Amino acid sequence: MPVVNEKKLPLFCPSCQSKLKVKKLVCAQCDTEVEGLYSMPPLASLNNDEQTFVMEFIKSSGSLKDMATFMGLSYPTVRNHLDEIISKLTKLEQQKK
Repeated sequence: MPVVNEKKLPLFCPSCQSKLKVKKLVCAQCDTEVEGLYSMPPLASLNNDEQTFVMEFIKSSGSLKDMATFMGLSYPTVRNHLDEIISKLTKLEQQKK
């Protein structure tokens, strides 16, 4: 689960709704800065709920049965949720080409 006060990474421009790219990274430990124009990784383009689902899916060793129990949902509902995430990631990969 995300920390309550943690800032969420914006994915879209608040002005024109275009997809954002990363321009600068900073090390919180030593203050080193890396600057450039980088695309966001596909998993970062998922919303928080989708990212949480992927994390729990990995931690459950890919068991949809365990995910259904953990989430308190039926197996078909969990399968549909996974299919939606797969579809979204596939579209994101195709957009990069």
